[in-house]
Amino acid sequence: QVQLVESGGGLVRAGGSRRLSCAVSGGNLSEYAMGWFRLAPGKERQFVAAISRNGGRTYYADSVKGRFTISRDNTKNTVDLQMNSLNSEDTAAYYCGARSADSSSSYFLYTKTWEFDYWGQGTQVTVSS
Repeated sequence: QVQLVESGGGLVRAGGSRRLSCAVSGGNLSEYAMGWFRLAPGKERQFVAAISRNGGRTYYADSVKGRFTISRDNTKNTVDLQMNSLNSEDTAAYYCGARSADSSSSYFLYTKTWEFDYWGQGTQVTVSS
């Protein structure tokens, strides 16, 4: 059973940075496309960033483009989300998701919650103004 564990959340001042990490166990990360989503109070889970199985493609929500960077290290079985220039709109619980992808789908990106097979428990990021 694949398990995802997010870490790195916390309280950060507006304009600051935070790096989230998603550790994957029970499976080989190289067989999964990955994504980060966030959930703010009163809102639906929102797509943030995605990375293909082979790491060759990334995609971002317009709201974070140019500020956030998703990366993966298949040797360490981790996927990171570097967040810069944070603002109050970024306050949310952040979740990583894993989507099984075969070799023919190595460059595919997934951005919808229903496309993901596994989810972590989330890590809270609170941006203070």
